[in-house]
Amino acid sequence: MTWSQAFLLGIIEGITEFLPISSTGHMVIASHFMGIAGDPFTKAFEVIIQMGAILTVLVLYWRRFLPNWSFYQKILVAFLPTAVIGFFLKNQVDRWLESPLVVAWALVLGGVVLLFIDRWNKAAAGKNIEDLNLPACVKLGLFQSLAMIPGVSRSGATIVGGMLLGMKRAEAAEFSFFLAVPTMAAATGYKLLKMIRGGESFTGEQWQLLGVGFIVSFIVAAVAIKAFIGFLQKKGFALFGWYRIIVGIILLILLAQGTDLNL
Repeated sequence: MTWSQAFLLGIIEGITEFLPISSTGHMVIASHFMGIAGDPFTKAFEVIIQMGAILTVLVLYWRRFLPNWSFYQKILVAFLPTAVIGFFLKNQVDRWLESPLVVAWALVLGGVVLLFIDRWNKAAAGKNIEDLNLPACVKLGLFQSLAMIPGVSRSGATIVGGMLLGMKRAEAAEFSFFLAVPTMAAATGYKLLKMIRGGESFTGEQWQLLGVGFIVSFIVAAVAIKAFIGFLQKKGFALFGWYRIIVGIILLILLAQGTDLNL
């Protein structure tokens, strides 16, 4: 991985982590076109720099993370389904991450779902995060677990789940931001622990590349979050739905033509 590739992947992560278009899917696609998808460091890089974007949530919403047992309880309960399912499917998830075909189909199908949910729920009224009970949080956690399939979008799945449970658009989006904190912290911790147990380590240059990706994703995500919430309240999900469908179809066409995406 070069410095420019680390910088570009950091931008992609920062933009896409909180948008319902799949950050993992976009990084898988980008790394394939860069020709670095098969590199073990790239796979670790794509997971670890997500913490840069997640740190943005703690900075922008720090007041929500002040001691509040009810808030933490809801986040913890919503996180548990992903933690449990992820533990049993971790090997399958690693295989999915290597498949542009899985990403392509997930982008298309997820785009159709976003168009549906946008037409189905246009009302501004709805539940706030404070209105959620614990069973609803479990259901949201199950929705988030769908994002183990690259291309589904963790934020998108959680937002759709929240809206199906009667939440406002912006509230569902913000809950997906908050839920990302323990989810991505666990994913990063697991990746690092796996590397340590396997006797792997990063070189000095690789640590610097991680630093670049981390910082860039943090800065870009701060802008993306604010822009996304404002856009969502006014326009809804249609643009993101069509974007997903178009990108997914382009990928399916390239794959059908025998294009090698690992250029």
